[in-house]
Amino acid sequence: MFGFTALDLARIQFGFTVSFHIIFPALSIGLASYLAVLELCWLRTRREVYRDLYHFWLKIFAVNFGIGVVSGIVLAYQFGTNWGFFSQFAGGITGPLLTYEVLTAFFLEAGFLGVMLFGWNRVGPALHCFASIMVAIGTLISTTWILASNSFMQTPQGYAIENGVLVPADWLEVIFNPSFPYRLLHMSVGAFLATAMVVAAVGAWHLLRKNDTPAVRTMFSMAMWMLLVTAPLQAFLGDAHGINTLEHQPAKIAGVEGHWQNQGDEPLPLIVFAIPDMENETNHFQIAIPRMGSWILTHTWGGQIKGLKDFPREDRPNATIIFFTFRAMVGLGMAMIALALWAAWQRRRHALYSSP
Repeated sequence: MFGFTALDLARIQFGFTVSFHIIFPALSIGLASYLAVLELCWLRTRREVYRDLYHFWLKIFAVNFGIGVVSGIVLAYQFGTNWGFFSQFAGGITGPLLTYEVLTAFFLEAGFLGVMLFGWNRVGPALHCFASIMVAIGTLISTTWILASNSFMQTPQGYAIENGVLVPADWLEVIFNPSFPYRLLHMSVGAFLATAMVVAAVGAWHLLRKNDTPAVRTMFSMAMWMLLVTAPLQAFLGDAHGINTLEHQPAKIAGVEGHWQNQGDEPLPLIVFAIPDMENETNHFQIAIPRMGSWILTHTWGGQIKGLKDFPREDRPNATIIFFTFRAMVGLGMAMIALALWAAWQRRRHALYSSP
């Protein structure tokens, strides 16, 4: 039907599931830390505004956490159903990594989540705050194991092939593979950034409807401070991650940039817009900025990278897809940085809560 192969259908199904799932773990990571900060602020100041915000966001966190767990279970099944050969071939490494995530992070989160949700009037304030902190740490540990597994699939090392399957030769090399630090930081900061945007959006929604209360102002202000820190930091981490990807996965970067081949010693332009044509190996309607590609990718004004034509067709990523998705990501990132700077300017003008 529609000319799709079994591989295409498996990719579409898995892509839909993981795209839906990632929203909820990302918010769980950020909200767990946000709740821990709110409770610490309440313990330190005893201001009711922090307590009220904690209880407000705790309900949202609980629902979000539950949906994240349920949608994550579907992903685990799809590893075996959609990608049976991969699971058989690489399960000796990816399986234990996911198991470690359950044994360390998920059990830690689940154990303290009950205290966090139902223990406000049943345990002391310090113990309840400790539970909130443990849940936040658990989400970050979970992120670490999941990103170790994902990064190994991108830049594998520390393994051997025995009897046709992967086996770990050095677990430290498996976990701390070349792209792991960059992916872990990029994902973690991305989770905090996404959470800041959600909290800011809720605060802004109330302010626009004239619900100007101390709690609303506090959540909006905290979110904008977090946005001012994480949005520029994410751009810096993204650049470092891109340089790492260029080193270990040059074909992916060539696809992201829509770069087919070098023109002699000519520096790389930054292709702002184009429609990559995988069949004819060219770009249509290209708009580019001279030399800017060299500066971004190699941090020099005359550097070059391999083009897609330097790789066999079967090893090329679908440039048509990743060219546009990457630019959508960068565009959203730039918009977030602009929003953070605008908020800082409005705060300086004492108009943060009044300007529509």
